[in-house]
Amino acid sequence: MSELVIAGFTAIIVLMTVAPLSRSSLWWIRGLDFPRLQIAAAGLLLLAAQLAFLDLSEFPEQLMPVATAACLLYQAWWILPYLRPYPNEVRLTPAPADNDRVRILSSNVLMTNRNADALIALVRQHQPDILVTLETDAWWQSRLDVLESEYPHTIKCPLENTYGMHVYSRLPLKDAETQFLVQPDVPSMHAMAILRSGQPVRMHFMHPAPPSPTENDESTERDAELLVVAKSVVKVPGPVIVAGDLNDVGWSATTRLFRKISGLLDPRVGRGMFNTFHAGHWFIRWPLDHLFHSRHFTLSFMRRLPNVGSDHFPVLVELVHDAAAGASQQGLTADDEDKQAANEKIEKEPVRPSDVHEPEA
Repeated sequence: MSELVIAGFTAIIVLMTVAPLSRSSLWWIRGLDFPRLQIAAAGLLLLAAQLAFLDLSEFPEQLMPVATAACLLYQAWWILPYLRPYPNEVRLTPAPADNDRVRILSSNVLMTNRNADALIALVRQHQPDILVTLETDAWWQSRLDVLESEYPHTIKCPLENTYGMHVYSRLPLKDAETQFLVQPDVPSMHAMAILRSGQPVRMHFMHPAPPSPTENDESTERDAELLVVAKSVVKVPGPVIVAGDLNDVGWSATTRLFRKISGLLDPRVGRGMFNTFHAGHWFIRWPLDHLFHSRHFTLSFMRRLPNVGSDHFPVLVELVHDAAAGASQQGLTADDEDKQAANEKIEKEPVRPSDVHEPEA
């Protein structure tokens, strides 16, 4: 009986590892990109059980630990860059000059959450230059508007469908525009922020809808939105930041493709996962809230902040504009196959890179 149970769990681990290798955009297949850490942990426990309870002198039973070990190594390959021994992708810059830094606090507030005071307290404690909120409706806007005396530059799109977005900024925001690139009820925000030094920084704030049985049956909408933004920024000569709840994990094939096509860097690489969702369940957490940036920046710090009553933890990142120091930083690079894959994903939706607003100072 134990052999049959172990064989069944082995088949499940193999299926959960192999299914995402396909290019299928079905929600349940792309959803398996998320729990790679949990699958690896389950594989490790399963491998221990196989070695303890199977008769490894029998050939069929020898195959099970081999298959499990292969799955474990494959899952580990994806998450390895988000473990501390891995080399940092972004350089650390201590004690940044105030004029050259930009501090961004991003928070998916959970629309039904009514603890706005907790988020406002975090803002006043950490003093970000830019606050980005997701899932903010008219109620949240009425509470957050108390910040306008300190954050006079705003972009507002309150919605009652969990896709409302707001940006509150100390820094001037030029040529700001809210767009609905792929879905008519899912916005993104684009603006040129001006640092205290006078340096313009192109900003893109996003919250594409996830592949799920309650949202989109496939990941094509999310993937297309991410990749048109990636293609729109790849040739931008100046500094770029893309941030928000991307409803994808850093180690998924789609986010890796976004990084390859855009050329943007991930400050988490070599520093940790910074899992932000689900705030209420320690055993099921993934990094859904992201910030990517061009090589013009180095990192001052990155922190996951305390929960504000949402199912997401807020994230605080401080970057330093230092083009000379950042010039040697290297992220992922796209080959011809990557570019073809990106084009194929974009072509599935009625959106093109030229549709993305290109803010100017």
